[in-house]
Amino acid sequence: MNQTIAAIATGPVSGPIGIVRISGPDTMAVIDRVFHPQDGKPLSEKPSRLLTYGSLCSRTGDVIDRCLACVMHAPHSYTGEDMAEIQCHGSPAILSETLSVLFANGAVQAGPGEFTRRAFLAGKLDLSGAEAVHDLVTAATTQAAQNAAAQLDGAVGTRIYALRQKLVDLVAEFLAVVDYPDEEIDSVLIDRSCEILHDATRDLYALAETYERGRILREGIPCAILGRPNAGKSSLLNALAGEDRAIVTNVPGTTRDVIEESIRIGPVVLRLYDTAGLRDTQDPVEKIGIDRAMKQANDSFLILAVFDSSDEISDEDLMVMARTHGKRTIAVLNKSDLPSALNIEMIERRFEHVVAVSALTGEGLQELNDCISQVVGLDGMAFDGGVITNARQAAAIVRAAERCEEAFFEAQSGMTPDVVVMDTEGAIAALGEITGQSVRDDIVATIFDKFCVGK
Repeated sequence: MNQTIAAIATGPVSGPIGIVRISGPDTMAVIDRVFHPQDGKPLSEKPSRLLTYGSLCSRTGDVIDRCLACVMHAPHSYTGEDMAEIQCHGSPAILSETLSVLFANGAVQAGPGEFTRRAFLAGKLDLSGAEAVHDLVTAATTQAAQNAAAQLDGAVGTRIYALRQKLVDLVAEFLAVVDYPDEEIDSVLIDRSCEILHDATRDLYALAETYERGRILREGIPCAILGRPNAGKSSLLNALAGEDRAIVTNVPGTTRDVIEESIRIGPVVLRLYDTAGLRDTQDPVEKIGIDRAMKQANDSFLILAVFDSSDEISDEDLMVMARTHGKRTIAVLNKSDLPSALNIEMIERRFEHVVAVSALTGEGLQELNDCISQVVGLDGMAFDGGVITNARQAAAIVRAAERCEEAFFEAQSGMTPDVVVMDTEGAIAALGEITGQSVRDDIVATIFDKFCVGK
């Protein structure tokens, strides 16, 4: 924290604008040596966040770029330290030279996530907020970004702080009783503690249950496309992707390996896997493809079972029905642009969700998209930060819920206060891991190592 750090905050490719960030105790001295405002007044004397036009100079005093820069005076900055930003043209050569001249004037290279880590250590945001910053940077959909932005504003942290404080206050009351063991425990205290612990258990389990949807929101949905040969699986993949991603022919068995494509459907990213057609075959290569298809189906969160609606149900179709039994599946009746010969009633008896589409014309694709959002549980959901997207946080919430539940049963059954206190304190510690109040340094380091340099 006693070093002044610098890093390129924009991507490693050419662009119209590139940003270099600086933070630390020597920021003002460093920026004044390398950036010279056109009006002659040192940048360090300018108000915070006022963009100023001037010259960015090299170590020899030559002008690297004519650009904009600003300073942010401590403690009113992202890191809580003095900070500066240089907004120059986005040539990799200019950005690299800018970084070099900053290093020559006393700054050092920032590590992954070091700016946000300093913000966390300065109390500018809690650990759940810091992780929300990473989620914002990596968000693949608008909804994921909305959820992360709400968490950055405290949607998770504020809720956890309030719940943790109730448990801390409860422990304080019980400890007062422990200090006077000869006095009988007030029944009002027991009743209140049971109510607090019961409500905490319920709320924490409810919050933990949002993680499955949150993981989908953050990572996307693994979705296998299954069906007999020539049912139109590859055509469906191409139609959903909006491009010819998979080879399509009239020859059965064309697709022999798993083809992956990621697409956005409403609030989610769908990781589609086109697979080999299911059928009995003696071709050893095709058999390997079918084995891989089944493995992918087992590993997927969702299956699109594709049927050729212009043909009657075949033995291969029955195989698809058998292999998708008990799995989260949408039956896709492809080739709806052709006369129907499929026993649709039989399909509807086997599958809860059935959608007719034409991969050729695009008919029904929007209905399929809507059905996918509904089946995965994100349809109509509010992305207000109440969805947990982080596995570490989800695990800590479950541990806290379990300890609250234990403490509730102990208080309800009349066990001694010290037993109730022990489990309640365990819940407090678990909740502190979420906000960073009681988390180990190695876990903090691991979290910020996932960040990009410059954030």
